[in-house]
Order: sequence, then structure tokens, then C-alpha cells
Amino acid sequence: MTAPASLHQLKLGFVALTDCAALVAAHKLGLDRELGLQFCLQRQPSWSAVRDKLMNGQLDAAHALYGLVYGMQLGMGSPQCDMAILMTLNQNGQGISLAPALADQYRQGISLAEISRDLGRPLVLAHTFPTGTHAMWLYYWLAAQGVHPLRDARCVVIPPAQMGAAMQDGMLDGFCAGQPWHAQAQQLGVASRVADSAAIWPEHPEKVLACRRELVQQQPELAGRLVQTLLLASHWLDQPENHAQAAAWLAEDAYLAMPAELILQHWESADAGQLRFCTDGRVNYPYLSDGLWFLQQYRRWGMWQGEAGQSVVAAVNQTALYEQAARCCGLPLPAPADRHSVLMDGCHWPERADAAPSVGAMLNFTH
Repeated sequence: MTAPASLHQLKLGFVALTDCAALVAAHKLGLDRELGLQFCLQRQPSWSAVRDKLMNGQLDAAHALYGLVYGMQLGMGSPQCDMAILMTLNQNGQGISLAPALADQYRQGISLAEISRDLGRPLVLAHTFPTGTHAMWLYYWLAAQGVHPLRDARCVVIPPAQMGAAMQDGMLDGFCAGQPWHAQAQQLGVASRVADSAAIWPEHPEKVLACRRELVQQQPELAGRLVQTLLLASHWLDQPENHAQAAAWLAEDAYLAMPAELILQHWESADAGQLRFCTDGRVNYPYLSDGLWFLQQYRRWGMWQGEAGQSVVAAVNQTALYEQAARCCGLPLPAPADRHSVLMDGCHWPERADAAPSVGAMLNFTH
């Protein structure tokens, strides 16, 4: 259906995950139309499809893995493309699952290295995109436990919606992805979640609103209205009384095509890794330190040898655009200097001069 002439149509891509909820809620609530926009939401089969369609202009913007944007910016695995992160869409909410028998061993205190030795082969573990968040959470989790992700395990890429089937077929020992695919794999009896991503990096960035940088440069007012729309939706999603309605929308065939009860079960469970969409804007700010963390990990694993991290991040993360949009929405602006976390291996991020080196650094885990 053609959007009215008064509305600016935007083609927005998403992958079928709970954390695409801000895009769905914004459209269902009519927030896009209130701000003179018409969202055309397009479900994508994989993150590589999101990347390719952003690059060739088939999508104006997308729900995207944080690291996917930096992979495109740096030309890692695809042609280089100047990219923009307009806002963070959520924090936390991801996880790592293992096959039930292996999960039982792990919970009994048997190390990953011992489990691998008992199998007589490296663990085969899946993530969703080579430079994406799930790859970095999986690598960090393995390294913090003395397993080199590139030498001592076999890490493969599989679209998130295919994880359960791959476990069922015996192709994998485990996977790192977002919900509701852990819940589905557990319901099928083929996997059990052993780690939440918030245990790896509390309040970590996860999905972002991404676009080619030319959209921001050529149409900053339009980009600002897009951010405002999704900020209002994110704030609405953080209200517990709205979760059931949001889950019902996500359950529709056009989005996740999955029972609302399964979506809601993860969202509201005590061990769900505290999936956050707004928290008065503290979730959504495109912190420069978040981008720098991904560049640090790419260097750690031999994926990127660049040094100009600060300038790369300053160009990608659209802090000024975000701040203007947040003010229009009446959301407070967080103090970026206050953002600080201690990761699972004791590493502080941003790094502190008085902090002890991480386990990964002490083990000299480099490619």
C-alpha cells in the first residue's frame, strides 16, 4: 500500500528476534505516522541479508547487530561502506546454550576444555555473524574460561532462526544468539541455556538502529524523526504493563511467527539477562566507548589491525543527532563518562589504569 504523500516512507529491515520490538511497537502504536513517517517493516532471513540490503540501498535503515555496522565500516568481509549508528535499541537479552548433556556437565563444574577432551574433538559452536555481537560474546566467554575460540573450538555462522534445527540435527554442540531462539531450542529439548550475555558484560549494547551515513548527512531532520519515533517506542516497551501487548504483536506471522507465551516467558523471567529497551535513555545513547570495545576485540582476535579507533567511532556513532532527538522526546541525556562495566573476566571497560589485567590478556589470547 502506498504511503500518503504527507508521510515519508522508510524501508526498515529487521531479523526475527525479540529485540526488534521497538520497530514493531512504533509501527503498531502509530508513532511513525505521528512524526510524519511510514515504516515499511521488512523481515530479513539473516544478518548478511541486512548488511547487503543496507549497502545496496534496498533498506533505508535496520535493526542490526552492533558489530555488523563496524564490520561494514571497516570493510571486514564485505566492501567498505560508511555507516552510522543512530541509537542503541537494547541492552542484554542474549545467551549461550549447549546441548543438554553438555550443559549438565558444565553446570556440574566440568570445564569446557574437559568437555572437549571427552568428546575427542573441538566444540562446534555457532554464532550469527562474523563481526557481530554474538561472535564477540561467544569468543569472550570461551577465552575467559581458558578456551581459545579460534584454535580450541570450531565457531561457525548460522542465522538465528536456524539454531534450533541445527542443534536437533546434531550439527552443533551449542550456540550464541538472541531470544526467542534459546526458548524454542529448550522447548524442543535440544539445548539448555548456560550463560546470559549480561553475565559476560553487564548492560552491554546489543542491537542498534543502523543506516548508511549518507542518510544522516543528506537528510538529518528525517534521521532525527526516525530516532525520536524509536525512542518513544523504546520507552513504551520498558513499561511492564505493555509487555503482553508487545509480545502479541511480535508473535504475528509478519514478525516472529511464534507463540506470544514463549516470547513473554523469556522477557519476564528472572534469569532473562535483564533485556532493556530504554531505561530513561541510558540504553539508547550511542556511547563511543561501546564502539571502541568492538574495535578492541577485533584487534584481539586478529580481525583488524587498525589504530585510528577514536576517529572511526566518532564518525559512526551519531551522538549529536541522538542528543537532539532525545531532547525532543523529553528524555534525559546520560553522562557518557559514567558508563562503566566489569566484564566476566574482571576486565574493566572502559579500561582503568588501576585495574588488573583480564584473564584473556594474561593468557595472551591473540590470533
